[in-house]
Amino acid sequence: MFATNSGTKSMNRKILNIVVNGESHQVLIEPHWTLLQVLRNEIGMMGTKENCLEAECGVCTVLLDGKAINSCILLAGQVEGCSITTIEGIGDPEHLHPLQEAFIECGAVQCGYCIPGMILTAKSFLDENPGCRPSRDEIREAIAGTLCRCTGYRKIIDAVATAADRIALSGAKQ
Repeated sequence: MFATNSGTKSMNRKILNIVVNGESHQVLIEPHWTLLQVLRNEIGMMGTKENCLEAECGVCTVLLDGKAINSCILLAGQVEGCSITTIEGIGDPEHLHPLQEAFIECGAVQCGYCIPGMILTAKSFLDENPGCRPSRDEIREAIAGTLCRCTGYRKIIDAVATAADRIALSGAKQ
């Protein structure tokens, strides 16, 4: 897939090759564009949210080669050849990821704006600690970089703990 932004012209554009949710993309980018801009404006991954643009709130979190990163401060040119996972890439309505199921079951979604970042941050944490059944303090520390403006952290922590238990019992990396 090749995408262009026809709104501006520049001699400095370059082609970026990335894999997003398992699909290869070639995108013509400006050197100053962030990964967040490319994901939302060029590839159409609207589940990745935009807010502070300073890596303070975490709502723009995606997985870069499996690790949680803030896409709002990472230049797109730095991810050449990398694999990106957005919230759209970890489940679908018929086959939710255990974290998505647990967030729904625990009522951990209030306004919902932070939830993609929360789930991807939690996924990175659980993937880095396979088989782990983290304590509430460990979960709280793991998700500390993603802010919930509704202040509903208790149910979010319940959801991550529930998903961690299920993933540990299944013995499979999710």
